[in-house]
Formats: sequence, structure tokens, C-alpha cells
Amino acid sequence: MSELRLPPGEHTARPWRIHEIAHDFRLEDVWVLPTPGGPDDLRHLVEQMANGRRGPDGGSRLGRFLFTVRWKLGALLGWDKPGSGVGGRVASLRDRLPGDLREGDRGPDIAAAPFTSVFQTHDEWAAECANKTMHGVLHVGWVPDGNGGYRGQMAVLVKPNGRFGELYMLGIKPFRYLGVYPALLRTIGQEWRANAAIRAAS
Repeated sequence: MSELRLPPGEHTARPWRIHEIAHDFRLEDVWVLPTPGGPDDLRHLVEQMANGRRGPDGGSRLGRFLFTVRWKLGALLGWDKPGSGVGGRVASLRDRLPGDLREGDRGPDIAAAPFTSVFQTHDEWAAECANKTMHGVLHVGWVPDGNGGYRGQMAVLVKPNGRFGELYMLGIKPFRYLGVYPALLRTIGQEWRANAAIRAAS
């Protein structure tokens, strides 16, 4: 799975609109998405990620276990209480959008996870979530693959909520790399191939 992880410059050097909106967020990870396609296919990837059958655990037993533990801890410690998320503890990044993005396509929310869409363009989509530990952004871009085609690229940006948020992000880092990302990327690739075959057949 390490071969799918990209250096930070693969995100920061591209002229994404998210840079002007989430400039005070920290880039945590950048990943290749196994989603080969054409220049106009980001919309298919966004639809898949927003409405996919599996949630952020990727459908793996380890991923489900880790997310179950996370939600139970969140309930016990009040991390996810009403008022701790977007529009409560933190303002939505939509409040920062320049006019052209505010008037453009907002994009879909993610059905299986607490992410709300911020904006969508031809080659870029961003969704956000927040709780008492952090404010996070899932950013998906559509980039040339170097072989005449295109593919998705996913970045995770965060703004930890103080010292506790920093410790939380440090604590979950091994679990993200061992259990969450491998299953999530594998699932995205599997669903992409299945959906691409359906689109080709129709």
C-alpha cells in the first residue's frame, strides 16, 4: 500500500482551489486512487464516494472494528455531541468560498460518513467534517496519470482542536495506515472497476 502514498508536493504543487480556502489546515496524507479514467470522469468518482455501498471502513473487519471503537469512545467522551461539528464548534468552509465556487456546484454529501460537501469543480471535490477533536477535509482531485489517462488523487487535511486534537491525531495514525486506508483504497478500486464496466456496457 505504500506505493499508493504520494509525497506532499503532489498535492501542494497543484493549483487546487482548496489551497485558498483551507490554507490554515495541515496536510496529513496524499494517496493515489486506483481509478483510471478519462478527463471528465471525476463526477463518476464523486458519485461513487458519496453513494458507495461501503463506508469509510472500506468494508474490512479490522476497519469496522476500528470505527466501532472510535464511535463508542466518541459517545462516551462526548466528542461527537451536537454543536461540536460543522456549523457549531467550527464554521463551514463554505463560508470562505469565493463567489464563483459559492455559485457553482456544491457536490454531494457522503451518505455513509459525516462529511458534508464544500464544493465541486470539473477536477476537484472537497468535503468536510468536524467534532471536538478536529476539523477535517477530504479532498479528491482528478489528475493526469502520465500515460495519457487520468486518475483520482485523495488528500486529507486537518486542523486539530488544540493539544488534545494533536494527541488524538497522533494516536490514531497507526490505525489509519494499518486498517483504514488499505481497506478504503482497495474498496474504491473495486467499486470503480465494477462501475466502469457497467458504464461501458451501457
